[in-house]
Amino acid sequence: MATDAIAVTIKKLLENLLQTPFPVRLRAWDGSEAGPADAPVVTVRHRRALRRLMWQPNQLGLARAYVAGELDVEGDLYDVLTRLAPLLWHAPDLSGVPLRAVAGDALRLGILGHQPKPPPEEMTVSGARHSRGRDRQAISHHYDVGNDFYRLVLGESMVYSCAFWTSDEPGYHLADAQRDKLDLICRKLELHPGMRLLDVGCGWGSLAMHAAREYGVQVLGITLSAEQADFARKQVAAAGLSHQVEIRIQDYRDLDDGPFDAISSVGMAEHVGAGPYGEYAAILYRQLKPGGRLLNHQISALHPAGPSKQRSFIDAYVFPDGELAPAGTTVTLLEEAGFEVRDVHALREHYARTLRAWVANLESDWSAAVHLAGAGRARVWRLYMAASAIAFEQATIGVNQVLAVKDHRDGTSAMPATRRAFLG
Repeated sequence: MATDAIAVTIKKLLENLLQTPFPVRLRAWDGSEAGPADAPVVTVRHRRALRRLMWQPNQLGLARAYVAGELDVEGDLYDVLTRLAPLLWHAPDLSGVPLRAVAGDALRLGILGHQPKPPPEEMTVSGARHSRGRDRQAISHHYDVGNDFYRLVLGESMVYSCAFWTSDEPGYHLADAQRDKLDLICRKLELHPGMRLLDVGCGWGSLAMHAAREYGVQVLGITLSAEQADFARKQVAAAGLSHQVEIRIQDYRDLDDGPFDAISSVGMAEHVGAGPYGEYAAILYRQLKPGGRLLNHQISALHPAGPSKQRSFIDAYVFPDGELAPAGTTVTLLEEAGFEVRDVHALREHYARTLRAWVANLESDWSAAVHLAGAGRARVWRLYMAASAIAFEQATIGVNQVLAVKDHRDGTSAMPATRRAFLG
């Protein structure tokens, strides 16, 4: 086969496999190119990338090749992912693709053979789904990557959830938006000195510390991540807040410390799962005093699809066993547990902006990120955060703060009459 035909052959093969025109320019391992001249370039560095796509012609196959370094992007990653969005979110139906449409090109490219092993960053959890042991595995896979790596990505705030962007001024940055998010949560919960706050899935302790320092409350934060807990405890001690903040490694199902005046659950409920969610809501309800409030900050599925037999990139590399539910489902389950839902605050565009800031942090110190976590892990985080930013921008997924209250027996809630009380 002539050298200048390799990229052309790859393009033809991919379009037959994926059943759509390939919307980016391709550069083969020999330097040949094919595709739109004005499009960003995807470089196929190794034949193994194409073999992966022969076995998995979907987002998982593309992700495996990218994470392994066999496939790379030159130029704007967001542009590439936007162009590939239909493929990323909707895997093609290959039932109508005749073998002859791909076999000849695959043979000429030398990519026929056994399915390559996934990159080592791919995670498989064991045990019953959402059992305590399996949940610990999933949480450890995602969060025990190294606190220094997360500091590089998240910045000084060490907050790993959607920020609340209240300004477009040049001097207003990610740390400011995260501070404003933490303060918004505290205002919605109407925290004041003497109250007890339970922070479920406390992360690196940023909300717990903010609530203790700025609002004078006692806080219990729980997490399943050993590295998060170690970091949070050290930060609490350094800030002189050990008398107000306790950080535990504890499963929410083992809680027996109530009643609390308020509960926050920020970026935690996505890990709970659809099946156990009713139990999760019921446990939080039991841990709360009458008149107490719950702030549940959770990513939602805006256009939920039926169950898929194909494993997704997110499940394989980022959030094993993570599940997204529509906001309406979350509200219903909270109400069934006894809560009265008083406010639902959509923050979808805020999360897209947050993710772009995290990607910028990662890319600006890429060599340090690779040193801390390895090239494969750094590529996982870059791909997942950039793709997630696009998903939020395109309204594929959303994120909501749901404010709920445990009413008194006589029906009183002590909630403010308008949202101005906590929105400012």
